[in-house]
Amino acid sequence: MTEMVFGATPVRAGDPILPRWWRTLDKWSLAAVLGLFAMGLLLGLAASVPLAEKNHLPRFYYVQRQAIFGSLAIAVMLVISMLPPRQIRRIGVLGFVVSFALILALPVIGTDFGKGATRWLSLGFVSVQPSEFLKPGFVALCAWFLAAAQAVGGPPGRAYSFATAVSVVMLLALQPDFGQASLVLFSWLVMYFTAGAPMILLMGVAGMAVAGGVFAYGASDHFARRINGFLNPEVDPTTQLGYATNAIMEGRYFGVGVGEGTVKWSLPDAHTDFIIAVAAEEYGLVMVLAIIALYCTVVVRSLLRLLKERDPFTRIAGAGLACAFGVQALINMGVAVRLLPAKGMTLPFVSYGGSSVIASGIALGMLLALTRTRPQNEMAEILRRGR
Repeated sequence: MTEMVFGATPVRAGDPILPRWWRTLDKWSLAAVLGLFAMGLLLGLAASVPLAEKNHLPRFYYVQRQAIFGSLAIAVMLVISMLPPRQIRRIGVLGFVVSFALILALPVIGTDFGKGATRWLSLGFVSVQPSEFLKPGFVALCAWFLAAAQAVGGPPGRAYSFATAVSVVMLLALQPDFGQASLVLFSWLVMYFTAGAPMILLMGVAGMAVAGGVFAYGASDHFARRINGFLNPEVDPTTQLGYATNAIMEGRYFGVGVGEGTVKWSLPDAHTDFIIAVAAEEYGLVMVLAIIALYCTVVVRSLLRLLKERDPFTRIAGAGLACAFGVQALINMGVAVRLLPAKGMTLPFVSYGGSSVIASGIALGMLLALTRTRPQNEMAEILRRGR
């Protein structure tokens, strides 16, 4: 009778780890992530071939590397998704400290690979972008601060989280990496709002961000070029945005056909920043809508499950991770259709990139872990705090 009224308890005492994990996991979100990874490999078969031929490598060299990086990311995601929130917090904080230290060292040991921004560490056989790994750690650390601030007699967590956000945003802007800086700031605003911040304060922070953008426009030629190119009503057809815009228009509803697209031969970043243009040209609007639907599935289902969560850290961190994941995809696709200035941001689990896909695996593993059903702990946690 109890199960008919309240629902079956998803976790039973003495359950093995794997059956308990599978029973409490959001399987729709997991399926959506696997679908995105599969689409990324499919698009990589077309988008990465021109680059491989240009670099005198086997035709499917980058697809094979993406399969390796993606498989590692999926494995990391599944392992992390089995952890409890306390372990997620510890891993996130440790990851933030390491990533932050590496970003501080980038001016000395980093490289820009000719792209005008020092964002990478070159290890010879592979390059690492520390800012990609910083994001999930940043969310976990700030969520811990904000959750601690809600406890009676707790520390000034809101002030700590604000100081952390400002430090990270300024550090990323100095690279310059305004895309990642804006994503970090957005995730902090989401978490601050979830923790119960007044709207007037959020509007003040947004105003500061706009003021910072105006300052960056005058102080950074790199930033100014991106904004000027976005504001220019005429798109140069020989630029990356020009090629991408033309490819999207050529694709129409069902695309020009598998392997028949031409944009991949013109765009140097067709397999990374502009892979959605390849999808639109060869598979049409249908493929683009399918990709958007998969991202929406992960974000919406995660937020709906978090609405039932009573633990502050889980709720705040989960909201930050879900919204950061969705907004990164939105920024990437928005740049391709010229709704946003060029930012050099990958499409999670679809674009080629070792750092990007593995960092996305870590973030999604944390999100899947935080959105697992744990009703048997909710009331016990409340009673324990009330003592």
